[in-house]
Amino acid sequence: MKNKHKIYLCTECGEDFTKWSGQCPSCGAWNTLKEHTVEGGTKALKVATVLSGALELVGLDDPDLPEPARIISGNEEFDRALGGGVVPGSAILIGGDPGVGKSTLLIQMMSKFAQNGARAVYVSGEEGTAQIKMRARRLGLAQAKVELAAETSLSVILNGLKKGPKVDVLVIDSVQTVYSDSAEAAPGTVTQLRAVTHDLVNFAKKNDIVVIMVGHVTKEGQLAGPRMVEHMVDAVIYFEGDKRYDYRLLRAVKNRFGPADEIGVFEMRETGLEAVVNPSALFLENDGEAKPGAAIFAGVEGSRPILTEVQALIVPAPYGTPRRSVVGWEGGRLSMIMAVAEARAGAVFGGFDVFLNVVGGLKITDPALDLAAAAALFSALRGTPLPEKTVFFGEVTLTGSVRSVRSVEARLKEAEKLGFTRAIIPDNIKAPSRSLDITRVKEIAQLSEIVRPET
Repeated sequence: MKNKHKIYLCTECGEDFTKWSGQCPSCGAWNTLKEHTVEGGTKALKVATVLSGALELVGLDDPDLPEPARIISGNEEFDRALGGGVVPGSAILIGGDPGVGKSTLLIQMMSKFAQNGARAVYVSGEEGTAQIKMRARRLGLAQAKVELAAETSLSVILNGLKKGPKVDVLVIDSVQTVYSDSAEAAPGTVTQLRAVTHDLVNFAKKNDIVVIMVGHVTKEGQLAGPRMVEHMVDAVIYFEGDKRYDYRLLRAVKNRFGPADEIGVFEMRETGLEAVVNPSALFLENDGEAKPGAAIFAGVEGSRPILTEVQALIVPAPYGTPRRSVVGWEGGRLSMIMAVAEARAGAVFGGFDVFLNVVGGLKITDPALDLAAAAALFSALRGTPLPEKTVFFGEVTLTGSVRSVRSVEARLKEAEKLGFTRAIIPDNIKAPSRSLDITRVKEIAQLSEIVRPET
């Protein structure tokens, strides 16, 4: 008869030990050593048996491993952000500020899935089923074939879902409210989040179910809990938006089955969230009059070109230390562009308060905004409107040169579609022949000359 041995495995780092301790000697994590009983063999075989059991290998060229068919919601913006729909067996984590509309978005999307024939289950640990129905009626979804439950015990949820027809899409709202019996901690703690997420991911993989988990965010806008949770899931999606505006962005920051940084754009209305097919029109202010300090930026979010207006305001500083304020862009990036403009183009911002705003509250990380921001600053400083029907894009370096950026064709095509007639772009870009009048700038000083007052 084989001898039985007890070993203790760390659930954090995977190391094994012969004795239990409160803190893992390897990674330093607390209360992560779990007892396992193994039989005979070497230490390596014992650990391998406990961790993974028998290893089954398949070839990359195996014809019996077809690509799984995506489940399409029918909402173009939601499907776009997820790379063309959701993949069966995937775990998705979606986060966003309180009140931004996460629950509204998901109840609408679940009704879309159900409408297309999928079995959609919505489990809430924050609301009762009557409260969810109340919101659904307000959204005109009272007759949607979505199954609801109000439960916080993970074992009750998973055991209940194993009964009846196979579930296709499952929403857990939110993962911080659900607890696992295997972890001795309060719901929402690091230990519980790790355990609950681990079990939900395994449940999704083994049963070929799409699991969408709602996650709370911190005051810094990051998903609450350990970063390991984001590594465990297949996709991490942020639902962004300023409550003072009607638009919302669904942004994928991680996606194993599609491009990262892809976005879907929605508009919040009384009847719920509506997909925005042409987001450029949402972020552009176009009253037909060119004004100093306003520049049109041809940007790209994910694979989608979006035109938006960048506004700058420069006024004398009433106090000793001038203010630098920016909304929708990095404050450090604004300071850098101002420094380059002073050193390489002779602009003087000392003694002035400088404000920069991306219209509509859109948050932009595209470095191509540099050239549009510089144009808006030159225009505001000199009180001279920029050329009408003109778009700007390009990255500005510390040496004052203007560098090329990605997706040039998509940017120019979007500008042309919206009626713009001129584009000011980096000099080293080989732009295709278009009806747009292309002006190339090699240095930021050349851009400064374009914004000179007419004499």
